[in-house]
Amino acid sequence: MHIQFFGAARTVTGSKHLITTEKGTKILLDCGLFQGIQTDEFNENFGFKPSEVDYLILSHAHIDHSGLIPRLVRQGFKGPIYCTSATLDLCKIMLLDSAHIQEQDLERINRRREKQGRPQLEELYNAEDAARALEMFKAVPYRKTFFLGEDNEVAVLLTDAAHLLGSAAVHLTIPDKGSFQQVTFTGDIGRPEDRILRKPDVFPQADIIICESTYGDRLHEKETDMQGHLLQIVHKTCVENKGKLIIPAFAIDRTQELIYALDQLSSAGKLPKIPVYIDSPLAINATRIMKEHDEYFNPDILEYIEKDGDAFAFPYLNYVSDVNASKAINDNKEPCIIISSSGMAEAGRIKHHIKNNIGDSRSTILLVGYASANTLAGALKRGDQQVNIFGEQFDVRCQIASMDSFSGHGDYNEMLNFLSCQTPERVKTIFLVHGEYDTQISFKHKLNSAGYKKVQIPTLYENVKI
Repeated sequence: MHIQFFGAARTVTGSKHLITTEKGTKILLDCGLFQGIQTDEFNENFGFKPSEVDYLILSHAHIDHSGLIPRLVRQGFKGPIYCTSATLDLCKIMLLDSAHIQEQDLERINRRREKQGRPQLEELYNAEDAARALEMFKAVPYRKTFFLGEDNEVAVLLTDAAHLLGSAAVHLTIPDKGSFQQVTFTGDIGRPEDRILRKPDVFPQADIIICESTYGDRLHEKETDMQGHLLQIVHKTCVENKGKLIIPAFAIDRTQELIYALDQLSSAGKLPKIPVYIDSPLAINATRIMKEHDEYFNPDILEYIEKDGDAFAFPYLNYVSDVNASKAINDNKEPCIIISSSGMAEAGRIKHHIKNNIGDSRSTILLVGYASANTLAGALKRGDQQVNIFGEQFDVRCQIASMDSFSGHGDYNEMLNFLSCQTPERVKTIFLVHGEYDTQISFKHKLNSAGYKKVQIPTLYENVKI
């Protein structure tokens, strides 16, 4: 069998790993959109023929793992797409939203290119492609084995990865040279103390592990009082400075964690009486879906909901869908909190809010999740004094703050703990994906120290024979 890496290789975006079995069956693990600067070529060209892929197994709904599925279908993929029921429900809103954002962005980009006398760009996919792709999804439960192929060639098991509602680690039992290879793809590894989701599951012993490594070189800051820290930033920005607090946040999980934290502060009578806007139709729909899937919630939030009634609703909280209502937030100069997607500030309404407030010294942009270096959020996080938004340069005059405690990715200790159910000497190879190269080097040394002797860091398009 072979494993080839078509994304998330020495980078944190575009997750795509293609397994070809001894019989020639092709199984694609994730089909993510490359996000960030100068990624058009990677999104346009897969590096393989979609029509030759037999099956797609999706670890979770984040766009850097699911966002190219409609293009895969547009270019000839006809097989089933397996994921959990919650991932399917989230993809129903996320893929259509992604298609809509791309249509909007492409229209704006092509207007600019036309003025510059440059050729027009073509769309990656549209809403029709997304709708066709969604018809090919098949929901499967956690911890129940299913099979691929008429002869049940490959056994598949999904276990809870606790990174996102419905996120899964994928475990494959693949016939190979008269025996079997046990292959695990971790997807993105969540945190054992997530405020909403349950802890990650233990998983079966693997021979081969394709492992994420996003935070392989760092430990999350121990936040003894996360709510207190958040309240401090709210008070400084909105009460003392009378500015706006702008929070780029992934529409799923991260936004709901923020709402839950603010809900708790409000219930305790600590939150200032200022408007809080969830300015994202996607986040609004995602919040509805999360409420429908409380079977994934941990005991603490379930207990809170039983007492409070709703962890995602409190006075002065406003869910904003309408475009004109979104624009009106920018026209209103009163202090407020604006939570909007995307988390890396690369698309969606958040870019407009940042553009309109980045020059205001009274306001704060609070970064609450991972930000790739080549994204707008990444530029703000590393302290760039000037950033590009919609093709224009803007001076950064507002305050920039950061809270790692909202991250949905495990740090290196949490990832090692996730892997602790394995016997290291029985793992033949760990392939590190979904991480920056320097970070992966650091995590490789930590894995070696933990007893995993063979750790490889594949390059983009590298084809490894197992």
